[in-house]
Formats: sequence, C-alpha cells, structure tokens
Amino acid sequence: MERSEEAREQEDDKAVLVDGVYQRGPKMSNSDQQVSNGFTTTTTTTTSAAQSTREGQGSGAGSGGPAPGLGHSASVPVGGFRTLVVQQTSLERPRETWSKKMDFLLSVIGYAVDLGNVWRFPYICYQNGGGAFLLPYLLMAVFGGVPLFYMELALGQFHRSGCISIWKHICPIFKGIGFAICIIALYIAFYYNTIMAWALYYLLSSFRPVLPWTTCTNSWNTGNCKSYIWNDRNVTWSNSTTSPAQEFYTRHVLQVHRSDGLHHLGSVSWQLALCLLFIFTIVYFSIWKGVKTSGKVVWVTATFPYLVLLVLLIRGATLPGAWRGVVFYLKPDWQKLLSTPVWIDAAAQIFFSLGPGFGVLLAFASYNPFHNNCYKDALVTSSVNCLTSFLSGFVIFTVLGYMAEMRQQDVDAVAKDAGPSLLFIIYAEAIANMPAATFFAIIFFLMIIMLGLDSTFAGLEGVITAMLDEFPHLLAKRREWFVFGLVCVCYLGALSTLTYGGAYVVKLFEEYATGPAVITVVLLEVIAVSWFYGTNRFCNDVYTMLGFYPGWFWRICWVAICPCFLLFIIISFLASPPDVKLFHYHYPPWTTVLGYCIGVSSFICVPAYMVYYLLNAKGTFKQSISTLMPFQNDKMGTKRLQVC
Repeated sequence: MERSEEAREQEDDKAVLVDGVYQRGPKMSNSDQQVSNGFTTTTTTTTSAAQSTREGQGSGAGSGGPAPGLGHSASVPVGGFRTLVVQQTSLERPRETWSKKMDFLLSVIGYAVDLGNVWRFPYICYQNGGGAFLLPYLLMAVFGGVPLFYMELALGQFHRSGCISIWKHICPIFKGIGFAICIIALYIAFYYNTIMAWALYYLLSSFRPVLPWTTCTNSWNTGNCKSYIWNDRNVTWSNSTTSPAQEFYTRHVLQVHRSDGLHHLGSVSWQLALCLLFIFTIVYFSIWKGVKTSGKVVWVTATFPYLVLLVLLIRGATLPGAWRGVVFYLKPDWQKLLSTPVWIDAAAQIFFSLGPGFGVLLAFASYNPFHNNCYKDALVTSSVNCLTSFLSGFVIFTVLGYMAEMRQQDVDAVAKDAGPSLLFIIYAEAIANMPAATFFAIIFFLMIIMLGLDSTFAGLEGVITAMLDEFPHLLAKRREWFVFGLVCVCYLGALSTLTYGGAYVVKLFEEYATGPAVITVVLLEVIAVSWFYGTNRFCNDVYTMLGFYPGWFWRICWVAICPCFLLFIIISFLASPPDVKLFHYHYPPWTTVLGYCIGVSSFICVPAYMVYYLLNAKGTFKQSISTLMPFQNDKMGTKRLQVC
C-alpha cells in the first residue's frame, strides 16, 4: 500500500530544473492551470538552491545518478538560484486527436486547396506574364508562404491550443489577435458559403437533358443573347453580345438586374436561401462532433475534386483550340517581372492560398500527437497546394482556348472575366457546348461545392476550437449546441449576400473586409512569436517535438523575411486600393470606406485587448509591461517561470 502511494506521488510530482534535470523539492506555491497539451496541471515553484540541495541529499550525486522515487538528480551550486516547475497531471479532459494521420493531411489540403486555386491563380498567372509569373510565385512561396505555414503548424502542435488561448503561453498581451481571427472567420463565412449556394443552384439545374444556360429562349433572356453550338461556325460575336450562360448567371441565379447597387440590394432570393440552408446543414452535421467526424468527411470532399480535375483536364486537352489556351497560359512575358504589381499579386496569391492567419492551421495541428513531424507535413501540404493551382490553370485554359476557337476570338477576349464569373459563365458555357454536357456539368459543380465545403469546415473549426479552449467549462460539454448557434449566426449574417444585389456584397467582403485585416493580424502574429516569444525559444519548442532544430533559413524567414513579406502586401494595398467593379456596377467611394470599416471592426480587437490587459488584467501598468515576455531563461524548449 505504501509502495503504491509512493509511486502515485512519483507520477504526480515532477520537478523540472532549468537544465532539464529531475529533482524532488518542497512545494512553495501552487497554482492550477491548463497546460498546452490540454491536461489539468498544478504548478509549484521553489526559489533557492539551498532548498533544492537539502532535498537532493540522499538521492544520489550527479546528473546520471538515480534518485529514489523519481529517477534522476543533480547537484546544485551553493548560493545559485534555480527555477523549478512542478506539474501534477490528471487525465481529467484528454484532448481529442485525429483518428488517422491522413485525416489531418486531407483536412489541411482540403482547407488550403479551395475555390481560389481554381479561378484566381489561373487568372492572375496569365495577367502577370504567364509562365514568367511562376518565378515570383515560387519565390514568395519559399520565403514567405511556406515558413508561415510551418510556423503555425508547429505552434498549434506544441501548445495544443486554439487561436485565442494559445497566447497565454506565448505573449498574453497579444491575445486580441485570437479574437480578431475569429471575427474575420465569421466575415468570411458570411460570403464564402454563398458561392457554394450558387454552385448548388447550378448543380440542381444540371439534372436535365438540355442545360438551361444553353439556349436563349428562356424567360430571363434578352435580345442581346446569342446561342451557338460547338459545330456552328456561322455565329459572329461582338462586345455587346451576351451568352446564354452569362444571362443565366446574372439574370436568373443572381438577378442583379433587379438591384441598383449596394444602396438598394432588393429582396432575398428564396431559391438561394434554401440552397444556402442545405449547405449549412451539411456543414453542421460534418463538424458538430469534432475532428473525428470532419476527418472522415474530408476523405470524400478533399479527394473527389482531384478526380474531377483530372477528368476535366483530359477532356479539355482533347477539345479543338485547347493548345491556344495553354500557350496563352504559359507563354512567358519576362518584361512583366519589372512591374511591382506582379510581385504584389504573387505575394497575395500565395498567402491567401496557403491560408496562415485564419486560426485553422493552429486548430488542426493542436489535435496532432505531440511528436508528429509537422515539418514534413508543412512541406507536403504546401507543395500539393501549389501544384494544384498550377494544374487548375491547365484545366481552365484548355477550355478557354476552346471557347476562343468557337467564338473566333482571341483568348484574352474570352478570359476577361475573373473570380466566380470565370466558373459560372465561361466554364459553364464551355461545358454546355461539349458532348455529354449534363455529365460534365454535374461533376464540375459538385467539385466546386466540395472545394468550398473543405474550407468552410476548416474555417469554422478554427473558431470552434478557439472558443472551446478559451471557455472549456462553459462549452466543452455543449459543443453540439455551440456549433448549432455558430452555424445559425453565419446563416443570418449571409442573408445580405442572398439578395438581388448580393453579388455586390460578396465582392465588397472579398476585396476590403477580410484581406487587409487578416494580413495585418498575421504580421502581428509573426512579430509576437519571433520577436517577443523569441525565435530561439520557438526553435527549442520544435526541437522538443521533432528532435531537431529548424535551420537558419527558417529562422531568418521568421525574424525578417516574413514580416517584410507581409508589410510589403499591406503597404501595396494601402498605396493603391483595388478599383472594384462587378459587371457594369462601379463601386462608389463610400463603399470603400464601408469596406475598410468592416475590416477595422475585426482588427480593433487587437489594440482593444492590449489596452484592457495593460490597465486591468495585472493591476498596474508596470506589472503588465513586465509580463510581455513571461517565460525567461528558456533553454530546453518547455515553458518555465523565473523566480528569485
């Protein structure tokens, strides 16, 4: 009986010295806390070497000598100060983990590979020099995107916390970054899922022998509509001509002709409202139980798009004129590299494609085993993401070359549309003029939905993990209800995007409300980790997990290159704000102010929490400043407190 009690004490009371040696010591002070791995611990500290020496007597001399009841001991210099942390661990609430390693990898790939890979990268690539654009794109990926991706995976895996509670382990005064990330994620959910609702409407309209965007005889068509089929060369195309696909998208699905602009959005489209309700229903039942369920869903949603992309690539390569699109896509214009906007577009594209700063990578990595090789995961998933973007370019431009051949126009005239219009007008029109159009339409829009679902799963999981980790006693046992409430908030917030002028709202959110805010948040995040928490301390954390230190390349990127990379994007955006236009609607100046106000409303959490922390959290301003870097003399990669 005595031996069992003694063994239990050995497991509960572990004294970790600064140099990593275990030793028993008296408990001087106790404070219960939630450590980074999700278990409840009790931390105790001692303050003098004399106390440690007295306890060490009889337990063996030297670092290699076994200590009775604990295993190791070390001599302590007389008069020297030691730092001691005692952790009592209880398996009260073990953290959820991925069922399989592939669940994690597919979830990260599904998050990083989204709709932007399909429509944004090909458009930006041909707009900025074709094949020449790959040079700045790869440079920005190597020196900016991948290091940030690696940093977030390592942070989440080591501290095992969401984007809010992780800051109490790193630098508490920056905790407002976590709240800002959650608000940005909500803004994205307000408009991103609407695009999937459009795709669902297209998918349901595809289950018929003749696709409705093939002919000009529908009730929504105008006199400018001109229909043609793939073997009809007698149709002439002009700038005023509209295709059946264009009018189906603008006049039937969106119905933008019934809205005057952002000042008069019109009524909510009940068809789109039902489509979005169905999308959020799928989202809820995929994430309500946590990564155990979402990790299974991504086996379908993350792999099916690659199968469809392969089928569409093979089909597109066999179309007449496909080679024209490929040449237009890859033909390098080296002169473009001397233009600053090319490098800005490359930096922005790789940043938004890999997706650091949205709290998702922190959340996903926090469910990994502690010693999982996140370095390898970062390289594999980021490489897959970049290759997918490159592959999507071939899928899109083989079809654009075919469209140019059918219209007897140049490829650049056909490829003038960017964003969702590239998918819902140009590609939909091309599918309608292919043999077996119904089949290709069904798999294409199903692919669009699945690409969007993966990103939605990830974005909301980032918010859910953050809130559950920050308020575990309130929400841990009510996850299903919290997820239900979150999904309802997202649906209600998206109602403005379902109006007749909803496409204008989507464009406003996309250009102004989320982009600058999330880049600023990531800039503060990398500064807090690299400059306040310390690169050496962070590298020690990586060593504790993986058994090796990050090289000098990664350290230089985290300290200097990544902050410059992000600052470059922010300054470029502020210096030349985008000239936003959608269809024939030019956004008035007050909409720019509105967009910036929405963005600031999310970012304002950061300075607001800093003020709150400095004035209230620690009692006095001087005490608060001293806690900017709470963990000192960290040499072994674990969190320790400094005592005198």
